[in-house]
Amino acid sequence: MADPQSNARLRADAGAPTTGVIHVRTRLTADFTVISNALAQRRGSAVTVGVAAYIASMPDGSPVTITALCEHFSEGEILISRALRELESAGYLERRRERTPTGQVRTRTYFYDVPRGEVPDDPPEPPKPRPRKRPAIPETRRETAPAPVPAPAPEEPGSPAPALADAAPGAVAVLTALRRVDPRLVLSAQEAARLAPAVAEGLAAGVGQREITELLTVRLPDRFRARPASVLAFRLRETPLPLPSPAPLPPSIGRPAVLPFQTCDGCERAFRAPEPGHCRTCRNRLAGECLRAAG
Repeated sequence: MADPQSNARLRADAGAPTTGVIHVRTRLTADFTVISNALAQRRGSAVTVGVAAYIASMPDGSPVTITALCEHFSEGEILISRALRELESAGYLERRRERTPTGQVRTRTYFYDVPRGEVPDDPPEPPKPRPRKRPAIPETRRETAPAPVPAPAPEEPGSPAPALADAAPGAVAVLTALRRVDPRLVLSAQEAARLAPAVAEGLAAGVGQREITELLTVRLPDRFRARPASVLAFRLRETPLPLPSPAPLPPSIGRPAVLPFQTCDGCERAFRAPEPGHCRTCRNRLAGECLRAAG
């Protein structure tokens, strides 16, 4: 025989309503706003309630102008301005024109959790920022472990892996020789291909292989929290390469020796010559006299 079946309706749970909404409550400890039921259940436009809930959730100093609200909501300026007027007439919103110490006039908006008739007329002053406390510096200095070197940003997915054959041979030679200085700096072919462009850029700028090796191997941490390639990539990206040694200056052309001053034996005029004698004028005069005597 078949099992007996009943066509009677199942009994409803006595604790849950049979119609309407059923709330699934979650206790919130952060990022929530308290709104009175009188405001949340206000009859009329849903835009007005939504604008009020949005303004109540924003921190002090946030812009709540019509332009700022239109950038957040999909409604236009007409509905947003109408909602602000309804909130202002109901006592939840107040816009005051105040003059600053410099003489400028600005509009300040005050939002009330309950209508203005139920609270004092003067709005509370905005909270003042609290001064930050500086940590006390201990008198005795303690040696601390070196900070871990952050790993470079992960590569974008889908980007093609660099090939070692396309890398510069000189840069690859510098990277593969690092393990001779520090045995931990063992790189795979893909890691060497990824680091080679930065090393090649330094070599092209005139930096020697010894200087690049010193930059990558000096004062490394005792323990690596990531692959050695990540530490080398960080140093190549964040640490500037040392300047190349300046090129030797061309040899300077020697200046001719300065002859000493001599006094002419004929006219007592000073002139420059390696040995004492006559000046040019006297030599020409004596040469003319010799020619005339010979003629």
